[in-house]
Amino acid sequence: MKLKKILLNLFLLILSALIIIGGIIVFQGYQMYQAALGQASVEDMADNVRSQPGFTPLEELPELYLEAVVAVEDQRFYEHGGVDLIAILRAVWNDLRSFSLAEGGSTITQQVAKNLYFTQERTATRKIAEILMARQLEKHLDKDEILELYVNSIYFGNGYYQVSAACEGYFHKQPKDMTDSECTMLAGIPNAPSVYAPTVNPDLAVKRQKKVLSQMVEQGFLSEEEASEILGQE
Repeated sequence: MKLKKILLNLFLLILSALIIIGGIIVFQGYQMYQAALGQASVEDMADNVRSQPGFTPLEELPELYLEAVVAVEDQRFYEHGGVDLIAILRAVWNDLRSFSLAEGGSTITQQVAKNLYFTQERTATRKIAEILMARQLEKHLDKDEILELYVNSIYFGNGYYQVSAACEGYFHKQPKDMTDSECTMLAGIPNAPSVYAPTVNPDLAVKRQKKVLSQMVEQGFLSEEEASEILGQE
């Protein structure tokens, strides 16, 4: 009985410590979020991205490319409110299994929040701030506006931070002129730009493209036949 009491007290002590630490992290994340929002409102930040040279409106992008982005980056993008709890839980489980922080479970909205307001450091505090900012983005922008900001601010490798720059650099053409094969390859690059850039690792770029196509088939954007045909394109 005495041992059980000691273990119970130890458990309660650890639990209390975790709650306190968690509370501190949430508070610090909230402070970081408030400070970032105080520097620029969502509307001002969005206008700043739109004013950049090379900005590409959503209507000038191939529909297949946009479908590929959603399929591989955030399949519930049009359903969640900025944060996908299912994706977060899956990422936490996979990270625990691999003893790493390989997955973050970030939605497209969270990635936009991170790219526009915060650094790329992987800390719990920044993650909290990112989640809070993602909710703010969803309040002030519609889904298409968020997706538009994403493709115009995400890193594609080789120094390219816009879809237009990536298309010009990798394929020597405008985004609207991409082939289906180029669309699906480009959609897979931001996951790991230094790995999947076609000018760096063409074999790995194709491997990633296959993953994109597989996701599109699984989510009903393409049939198996259509995916095979795209993969067979030059």
